[in-house]
Amino acid sequence: MKPIKISEAVVRRLPIYLRYLNELSLSNIQTVSSQDLGEKLDLNPAQIRKDLAYFGEFGRKGVGYNVDYLIEKIRQILKLDKTMNVALVGTGNLGRALCNYNMYIKDNMKIVAVFDADMSKAGTSINHLQVQPMQELAETVRKLDIAVGIITVPAGEAQNVADRFVSAGIRGLLNFAPVVLKAAPGVRIHNADFTAELLSLAYYMDDQNEEQEEGDAEQ
Repeated sequence: MKPIKISEAVVRRLPIYLRYLNELSLSNIQTVSSQDLGEKLDLNPAQIRKDLAYFGEFGRKGVGYNVDYLIEKIRQILKLDKTMNVALVGTGNLGRALCNYNMYIKDNMKIVAVFDADMSKAGTSINHLQVQPMQELAETVRKLDIAVGIITVPAGEAQNVADRFVSAGIRGLLNFAPVVLKAAPGVRIHNADFTAELLSLAYYMDDQNEEQEEGDAEQ
C-alpha cells in the first residue's frame, strides 16, 4: 500500500491543536473532546478527528482525548520530541524580536546562531546569542547541526541568503522577506509575508463594512 499523503493544511493545524492542548495541560485539565477543541479553535470537530486519525487512534469514544498523551503524540508527529537547531540571518528589528522571543519558546526548535552581513554588528549580542559574520555561516551550520534557516533580510538580499543556507546543507527555510524564493527540489520554504496578510485582511474589512451598512439600512 502507498503511504497516505498528508496535506499541508493538516500539518499546519497540528501546531494550533498543540498550543491549545498545552494551555489545557497547564490548567490541569486531563481530557478534552473534539467538540470542545472545535468550539475553542473555531474548527469543525469532524475535521479535528479526521486530522488526528491520519496519524493514529488517540481518542476514546464518549471520553475524548487524554490531553498529555495527545500532546506527546503531536510533538512526535511534528518531530518536536528531538532538538532541532535553527539559524537566523538578518538582525534588523524583526530579526532581533525573533531572537528575543526565542528565550520563551519551550519547544525543541531554538535559534542557536545569528548572522548579519553588516560587519559592524559582528560580535554584538542579542539575547545571549553573538552575531556572526556571514563568512562563518556554512561552518556554523555544520558544527551545530542546524536544520532550519530563518531569513529576515530585505527582499533584494533574500535569495542570496537562501542560496547560502541551502549550500550549507539546510533543507528548511522560513522566509520573512516579501519576495518569492527559488530553491532546488527537496528544500522546503515557508513564507511569512506580513504585507500579503495585511492586503488580504483589507479585502475582508471592506466586506464587513458593506455588511454593516446593509444591516443598518434594514433597521
